[in-house]
Amino acid sequence: MFTHVRRITALCALGAALAACGTVKAPRAAGGAPAAPTAPPSSAPPSSPPTLTPGPGGLTPVFMNGPRTGGKTVALTFDADMTADQGPRAAAGEHFDNPELIAALRDLKVPATVFMTGRWAEQYPAEARSIGGDPLFEVANHSYSHYAFTADCYGLPTVSADRMRSDVEQAYSSLRKAGVPHPMPYFRFPGGCYDRQSLRALSGLGVTAVQWDVVSGDAFATDADAVVRQVLDGVKPGSVVVMHCTRSAAPTTERVVRTIVPELRKRGFRFVKVSALISQTGTGR
Repeated sequence: MFTHVRRITALCALGAALAACGTVKAPRAAGGAPAAPTAPPSSAPPSSPPTLTPGPGGLTPVFMNGPRTGGKTVALTFDADMTADQGPRAAAGEHFDNPELIAALRDLKVPATVFMTGRWAEQYPAEARSIGGDPLFEVANHSYSHYAFTADCYGLPTVSADRMRSDVEQAYSSLRKAGVPHPMPYFRFPGGCYDRQSLRALSGLGVTAVQWDVVSGDAFATDADAVVRQVLDGVKPGSVVVMHCTRSAAPTTERVVRTIVPELRKRGFRFVKVSALISQTGTGR
């Protein structure tokens, strides 16, 4: 998922409008005891992760950022992108992974959420398994094919409406086969592009669509300092920052992380996973 700043305002405005109906689920059984969690498209973790309630007609809810008054927390998210047709490029030596970035997050003890395409997990199963088995991280769904769910989305190929649901389900299957034990019930649209049709197509899967409010600008960036400035200028309490876990398309990200993490900590911020932000919010806006 490669973002461009000029599209973000419109996308986020749409997301805010569509997400307005979302509230955190807290299902209860008769007598007030917690109800058994509804299984997401993947096997459920030991404790059911927080999600947002669907909108009218079961419309997939959208999460943008956590509450601004919930303390100085921030979630770093990383999209592990690989399009379904990029296998030959990987075979020729192009690196769609970034083990140095993951090592940096571990060195700095930064919890993070990795949105992983099914095709990426198939290409790098050992890395997918390592990330998915590390309690520092949580792995979420970024589609199988990394094809766009709307037309005109940064030049990405487009998945047809009748294939959207199965594309997401296939991604969960690939994550599990790669050894990710508990993929989270969170989904990030390729390119961040979505509309009512795509939200409706995913209704009933039990996923919360996760967007962001801070664009790092690391996609195709060569100036790490510019990316650092953009992140530090944008972060607010409850922010979700979007970055990438793809060496060939985001070569500066490890350096960016090693700079922004100590600086944000100096400013009093605490790093959390997306699930922690969702658990703090009642609206997802």
